[in-house]
Amino acid sequence: MKRAIFKNYIAILVLALLLSGSIFSVSISKILLNETRKNMLNILEIIDQSLNYEGDIKSQIDKMTIVRKSDKVRFTLMDTSGKVILDSQADYTSMENHINRDEVRKALKDGFAYARRKSDTLKMSMLYVSYLSAQGDYILRLSNPSSGLIDHIVIILPAILLSLGISLIVSIILASRFSKSITKPLYEISEELYKLKDQEAEFTFKKYKYNELNLIAETTKKMADIVNESIKNINFEKLIRQEFFANASHELKTPITSIKGYIELIENGMATDEKMQKEFMARIKKESQNMAALINDILMVSRLETKEAEVVITDIRICPLINELIASLKPLAAEYDVSIEMSCKPIVIKANYGHMKELFNNLITNAIKYNKPKGTIKINVTVEGNDALFVIEDTGVGIPEESRPRIFERFYRVDKGRSKKMGGTGLGLSIVKHIVNYYGGSIKLESTLGVGSKFTVKLPIVN
Repeated sequence: MKRAIFKNYIAILVLALLLSGSIFSVSISKILLNETRKNMLNILEIIDQSLNYEGDIKSQIDKMTIVRKSDKVRFTLMDTSGKVILDSQADYTSMENHINRDEVRKALKDGFAYARRKSDTLKMSMLYVSYLSAQGDYILRLSNPSSGLIDHIVIILPAILLSLGISLIVSIILASRFSKSITKPLYEISEELYKLKDQEAEFTFKKYKYNELNLIAETTKKMADIVNESIKNINFEKLIRQEFFANASHELKTPITSIKGYIELIENGMATDEKMQKEFMARIKKESQNMAALINDILMVSRLETKEAEVVITDIRICPLINELIASLKPLAAEYDVSIEMSCKPIVIKANYGHMKELFNNLITNAIKYNKPKGTIKINVTVEGNDALFVIEDTGVGIPEESRPRIFERFYRVDKGRSKKMGGTGLGLSIVKHIVNYYGGSIKLESTLGVGSKFTVKLPIVN
């Protein structure tokens, strides 16, 4: 890249120098041509004023330095009819009438004229300047060999070559510095990118003089931050999955071990009477139900995460649904000596009935189990904009601050000993969070240790 920048930069500069040199040459040539014309016209005016047209004109002309000392300058004298009276370099007696020459006709009209053409007499390109005499009916003409630009190139070529050479040297130095000023930051940025192989790499980019390079550096840093954040999320998800499988295995192993133990007792004849056999069978049934509930909850979380299962969406009337759940949970509330109060605005939302039942059942059940004796649960259902707002508030034990960020994780328990005694699969709040996310809603937890907890759920009315 450095070599390409260098070559292109030099190529552009050389092209610019050649172009400017050509324009300069043409401009200087025109300037010199104009100066030559003016000088020749001035000489003609001087000659006209110096000549005595009544005397010997040829001898007077021969004495003039400008004509006598130069074999290049040619002087011609004509009358106004175009007849040649005198020529410094040719036999004027054999010369044709010049009335049709451009410089003669224009001089008769304007007083002076310029022309450039190949001379029929001298067989070379000549610059002609004609002047209408102020003293009589004569036309004075001075000519000089001229090839246009070629004549002046010889004069200005050394200066042009010198300026081109100096400019080229300076351009090479500047091109080298310019290419380094671009490639060096790119090398530095690429070196920083190698840090991506290290976890939680810290990137440090300099402030470059080109905004585009600063933009690349800033974009690189942002992308690196995104990559690092993605890696953290992947590692976190990996950890969560490992914990999930470990917890799921543990939760499934417990009822299986219990079932296996009771079956072995029955096989070994430890259940000596029918009452004991019924008791063992009841415990086996309960453990199998716990295991089935756990499997069902795990499957529900998986379906909510992947959104693979086909979900039937219907119009759900929230108030009758919650009243039905409260009625079914009355025995549990009575067991924990907890009262339930509800304020419900009639709301109909589009959702899956099973999802909504699972969501409210888990929240209300937790509010009962983790409440205090004589405690209360307040359920408030209202509308906020285009969302349905559900608030379930209890007067229970509360949740420690350090546990709040993890309360919606699968199998996470604040107080493992107490949670085990109260039963459940440990997936209740995780299911709640997944259901809320499934419908594009939000859930917020507010809790004070020893005072109680409040869960606020927002769900779109029309999804």
